[in-house]
Amino acid sequence: MKKRTSFQLRHKRTLFLCRAAIIAAIYFALTMLCAAFGLSSGVIQIRLSEMLCVLPIFTTAAIPGLTLGCLISNLLTGAIWQDVVFGTLATFIGALGAYPLRKIKWLTPLPTVIANALIIPPVLAYGYGATEGIPFLMLTVGVGEIISAYIFGLILIQSLKGKDLFNN
Repeated sequence: MKKRTSFQLRHKRTLFLCRAAIIAAIYFALTMLCAAFGLSSGVIQIRLSEMLCVLPIFTTAAIPGLTLGCLISNLLTGAIWQDVVFGTLATFIGALGAYPLRKIKWLTPLPTVIANALIIPPVLAYGYGATEGIPFLMLTVGVGEIISAYIFGLILIQSLKGKDLFNN
């Protein structure tokens, strides 16, 4: 095996950081677009940026990129601290869970749906004072995640399949 030069290692790190930053920027832009139409927050939410949670199957840079994108989006959309912390955690868990499922692409969005359906409802109920019960909120958040992460995520996988976007 050939030893990598320091230039090659720096190049690889720089490429990783650039990919993560681009993914964070795209996540943020999609969230802001959905926020403009009132879709990205509330009891019923369809955050199209969650479809990007399938990107770890193409590059591990997506994991910090999605986490950072969600954090920035939550901070700049005026979310309460619980939403900033736990919403970002849900996206991180979803992105992290997608990576081991990369061989079974149709399961890749599942960790995102599950993490958000379990973590976000208590934030809505206790942080934002949503009066609907937590089981109902789990249903509404889960359905929104199925639409954004699962349906649009699988469409994204299909559209990127065979593309050489993430290889060196």
